[in-house]
Amino acid sequence: MIDPYTDEFFMGEAYRLAQKAEESGEIPVGAVVVSGNQIIGKGYNQTETLKDSTAHAEMIALTAAFQYLGSKYLHDCRIFVTLEPCVMCAGALHWSQIDEIIFGAKDPGKGYTLFSSENGKVILHPRTGVKQGIMAKECGLIVEEFFKKIRDK
Repeated sequence: MIDPYTDEFFMGEAYRLAQKAEESGEIPVGAVVVSGNQIIGKGYNQTETLKDSTAHAEMIALTAAFQYLGSKYLHDCRIFVTLEPCVMCAGALHWSQIDEIIFGAKDPGKGYTLFSSENGKVILHPRTGVKQGIMAKECGLIVEEFFKKIRDK
């Protein structure tokens, strides 16, 4: 039997949220929090819409997942996000104690990996795993095209 709930399936769900963000004039980033094979939180960038610089896709998805579980921790959960989390979101993911972060495209300008300490430790919780590159091409291209449209105006 083929498992339909692959990393690509959930990243596809996050990607659809990124498209929704783009349609709203937001930087196209989407995120879903998964427990088992169920999406328990989802979000997309809404910083312009909400006039809130913290309204990143990950923050919105985390809040929904905390509410769903009735817990401040996301044990046995994974987050799928189309773009590498920034340092703020990585800090929130640390505090959530989420099991795994799966992101599509690297963010060479603002991604959390730019902020690793000198001794090699990163911002994330020590038990949090990271997987990158799922749908990287699509996830990177939607952001590149968004900023190209802005520059061309």
